[in-house]
Amino acid sequence: MKLYLAAAVLMLVLAVHTEAQDEPTLEQQFAQFQTQVKEIAEDLTEKTKTTFEQLEKSEFAVKTK
Repeated sequence: MKLYLAAAVLMLVLAVHTEAQDEPTLEQQFAQFQTQVKEIAEDLTEKTKTTFEQLEKSEFAVKTK
């Protein structure tokens, strides 16, 4: 009976340890957040640049110059 109990406890410890490894560390979470912010900023920059270029070439802007 003690062997079964020891085996069950060992399996439980291994399961908890495996789940704990799957969770990202605080450092990994900050790195992921930094990457996401960088991607958003680059996307926003590109969209803003495209919008200003379209405004400069629009019919209204050309006629009012």
